[in-house]
Amino acid sequence: MSTLSDRPHTALLVVDVQNGVVAGAHERDRVVANISTLVGKARAGGVPIVWVQHSSENLTMDSDDWQLVPELSRDGSESLVHKTYADSFEATDLEDVLARAGIGHLVVSGAQTDECIRSTIHGAMVRGYDVTLVGDAHTTEDLSEYGAPTPDKVIAHTNLYWGEHRAPGRTAAVRTTDELTF
Repeated sequence: MSTLSDRPHTALLVVDVQNGVVAGAHERDRVVANISTLVGKARAGGVPIVWVQHSSENLTMDSDDWQLVPELSRDGSESLVHKTYADSFEATDLEDVLARAGIGHLVVSGAQTDECIRSTIHGAMVRGYDVTLVGDAHTTEDLSEYGAPTPDKVIAHTNLYWGEHRAPGRTAAVRTTDELTF
């Protein structure tokens, strides 16, 4: 159980699944389909979904690149958090959104594995949340020309270490889309 003892609920966090973010992402279509499945499971289970959209100098708010991918649609009643840093908690209202709903456990999906996903899962853990990363529902672009590992290795490594991550009073886990139930 999370260190947020008054927050017994779970939410699905969908991070930065935007046209300009995932356009060249590793296995984009498979990952987006898995996220769509998660969204359906969460809705069917009455689990809140929190959508996160990044904006920056290269990802201008309200531009086509900034929009969620067309395969996913946010219900108007679902929370939307706007961010400008990798960690979805930094300088946003995410903590307030989660506190109001009594959320102590986050199920995380989205992009980019090596930046916003890692920052957000660590940010959640240090703030007291239990965090489940959906291992087949996050992705990243290929930055190997800059010395990074290939995307498949970035994703595999993130899944490996997050499945073994621990902190006092909090849990970390990795589940696949098929394994996950709400």
